[in-house]
Order: sequence, then C-alpha cells, then structure tokens
Amino acid sequence: MRRILAAMAALLLIQPAVSAQTLYHREELHKKAPSVPESIVFAGDTIRFDRQDMYERMDRELMSFTYMHTTSLLMLKRSVRYFTQVVPILRANGIPEDLKYMMVIESNLDPKALSSSGAAGLWQFTKATAQTYGLEVSSEVDERYNIEKETLAACTYLKKAYGMFGDWMTVAASYNAGTNGIAKRRTDQRQKSAFDLWMTEETSRYMYRILAAKMLFENPESFGFSVSPSEMYPYLAPKKVVTVDGPVSNLVDLAEENGVSYKALKEANLWLRDSKLTNKNGKSYSIIIPSSGR
Repeated sequence: MRRILAAMAALLLIQPAVSAQTLYHREELHKKAPSVPESIVFAGDTIRFDRQDMYERMDRELMSFTYMHTTSLLMLKRSVRYFTQVVPILRANGIPEDLKYMMVIESNLDPKALSSSGAAGLWQFTKATAQTYGLEVSSEVDERYNIEKETLAACTYLKKAYGMFGDWMTVAASYNAGTNGIAKRRTDQRQKSAFDLWMTEETSRYMYRILAAKMLFENPESFGFSVSPSEMYPYLAPKKVVTVDGPVSNLVDLAEENGVSYKALKEANLWLRDSKLTNKNGKSYSIIIPSSGR
C-alpha cells in the first residue's frame, strides 16, 4: 500500500510539469490570430473597423484563417501559380488586383474545385452563369476550368457590377448574392454599401473573408504561417500552345505527337473534359502543351 501511495504522489508532483509542457506546445502550434487592424485599404478604398459589428465580423474571419491550417497553407503555396496567371488579366481589364482574393474565398485557389451546387473552377461559375458570360460548358469542353477564359468572364461580371454599385466591396458581395439581390436590398433598406445591408450570413461573411485573405497573403507570418519561396508551387510557362479548329479523335495521340503524356496534357487543360474533341462547329481551341511532359 505504501508503494502505491508513493507512486500516486510522484504522479501528482510530475503532472503540473507535463501540463505546462503540453500547453507550451499547444501555444506554439496554435498561434494567436492577428488583431483586427484599424483599417484596410482594399481596391483603393479604406475600410475602417471602428464599428463594433464590423470589428467582430473581421475578428471572426481572422481567427478562421489562423486555425484552418491545412487549407491556409495550401492556398499560400498555390498563390504564385495562379496569381501569376490571373493578375495580368485583371490589370488588362481595369479590375483592381485585390479582386484576386475573391478566388481564394470561392475555390481555395483550387482550379479543379466543384461545389455542391455545381459551380466550378477558380471563379466558381455555375453552368447557367458561365454560358451567360460566353463560356462553353458541355460534356467535352468546360471553359469554367480554363483559367484565362473564366477570368475574362469574371472581369466582365465585375465591371458590369461596378457600373451598378460603384464600390468594389459591394461588387464582391454581389458575386456571392447576385447583382439583383444586392440591388433590391440596397433599394429596400435605403443603403448603398453592402457593409450596411442586412444580408444572409454567407454573404456578410464573404466580404470579411476577402479582407482577411488579403491580410493572410500580404503577411502570412502574422497568422503563424511561414512558407519559403522554395516551398511555393511554381507557375511553369507552356512549352507551346497548339491551335486546333477541327475534331481531335484521340487526345492521347495529340499528347504523344507533342512529346507529353496524356496525364500532363489533361492537367494543363482541365477544360478538356473527355478523351476526344468532336468540335462539330469547327471552333478554334488553344491547347496548352506543358513544359513538364510527364
């Protein structure tokens, strides 16, 4: 009995040290979220968080980005690859570069993303909306997965929405809720800015998540993330681009003719949804031949 009591006492003496060590490691693994800043400049506009409701909403999203470790790290690593392709298109179309962070919220910078509602690609167009903006969506071709074309379609939407609202954060809210939905709320509630509208929780969070994303990508260390340049996924320019304006009976043959594997061809052209391209209408398609052929 004395031995048992002595062993229990020893455990009690050791326990505080173990707990302290555990807490220390937890603090290391779970860095405190960054504080809500006084303001953020987004697309040329200064957004202040001196209102309690705005402060609390921003605080929530900063915590969310801090503690969803795998997703946040993956997005950071993917950013060079996809921002390199998208940002020049935004600039050429007069869209502020900050709007690239919408892709972060829409798809986690995953070009293969497909939502439960059927929205696809980096910019998450539904089939109907994609076709409205001139994207082809069929069993063989789905241009929602064509980074250049889907970004051009997004630019068209964003410019149209900015013409309606004159405020890029309200434009962003409309990308989630629709231009008609935001326009009706502005009229019914007699407010202009989406920050002053009563909206669904998803749309309200959407705006603050974009702002939190900007903070994450501009200063990942403040969220507890450190990704070296060597860890970033690079953008590899195509070896060449092949233009076809007729049918391709077998994309495996096309890949072999250009010295790459079928897998590499499909990875570089996610919009090709089948192993063939019937192309009954003789449409011209640009097919990327990747520099990495395997």
